[in-house]
Amino acid sequence: MSSGASRLTPGHAGMVDPPEGDRLQKVLARIGLGSRRACEELIAERRVTVNGEVAELGRRVDVESDKIFVDGVPISVKPGLVYYLLNKPAGVLTTASDPEGRPTVVALVPPEPRVFAVGRLDAATEGLLLLTNDGDLAHHLTHPRFGVDKEYVAVVRGTPTPGEVRRLREGVALDDGRTAPARVALLAPNQLRIAIHEGRNRQVRRMCEAIGHPVERLVRTRIGPIADRQLPPGSWRPLTGDEVRALAAAAAAGTTGADAGPSRQQAPSVRGARPTGRRRAGASAPPKPGAAAGRD
Repeated sequence: MSSGASRLTPGHAGMVDPPEGDRLQKVLARIGLGSRRACEELIAERRVTVNGEVAELGRRVDVESDKIFVDGVPISVKPGLVYYLLNKPAGVLTTASDPEGRPTVVALVPPEPRVFAVGRLDAATEGLLLLTNDGDLAHHLTHPRFGVDKEYVAVVRGTPTPGEVRRLREGVALDDGRTAPARVALLAPNQLRIAIHEGRNRQVRRMCEAIGHPVERLVRTRIGPIADRQLPPGSWRPLTGDEVRALAAAAAAGTTGADAGPSRQQAPSVRGARPTGRRRAGASAPPKPGAAAGRD
C-alpha cells in the first residue's frame, strides 16, 4: 500500500479513514472537552460519532469536513473559530459597517478573525448579542425550527392587564401572522419579561404594540442558556468551551435556555452597569443613537 493510501478503521470493514488528519481524541482535547485521556474514554464509551458512525479509538479526522457529535450534540472543531458575547449598547447598529459612520457591533470586538452577528438587535435595543465566525452554529441558533429562545426585559407604556399578558403568551396577530406561544411574566407594573424563539423583525416591540403597550426600553437578557449580568454595556468576552457546547446542545435538543443547562451568570439587569475593567471597546462618549432595521 502506498504511503498516501487510505486505511480501514479496525472493526469497521469498509469504513475508510482519511490518510491524514489528527487523532480524534487529540482534536476533542484541543477544543476543551477534557484531557486526552478523558477524550479517549468518551470514544471508548461509544459517545462520539464521526459522519454518523460510532468512532473508534485511533480514528483520524479531517477537521475541515468531518461532522463530529458527542452525546448527539454537534461539536465545532474547525481551527480558528471564535465566539464573543457582547453587551450591545443602545445606538449601536448590528452590522459590519455603516455608510453614515454610525457605531457598529463589529467595531466593538477584535478585528481579526472577522466575525458576524448571530441574529440582529435593532439600534435602540440593548443587551446580549453573539458574534462568531462559526456559520454552522449561527444557523442553528437563528433558525426558528431549532427552538433556541431569546429572553428580553421590556419597559412598556402603561400596565398590561392579566388578559393582555395572556394574549402575549398565547400569541398575538401581527401583519406577518400570529406569533408562536411565548413565555411572559409581569415583573413590575410596566415591565415584562418575554422569551421567544421565532426571531421575526422587531417582534417583541410589535407584540407589545399589539396589546396597546408600546416598548419604551428593551434589553435582551439571555440567548438560550447564555446570560451574564456582570458584562458592562459596550463590553465583550469570549464564550467558554462549556458555553459553546451548551448552545450547541440547546439547538440540537430544540430546548429553551432554561432546559439546556446553567449559564455562567444570571441575566443582566435592565438598568445596566458601569464599566468595571472587563474588555470594553468604543469611544469615550456614548454612541450616538441611530435607526436600523433589525430583530428584537
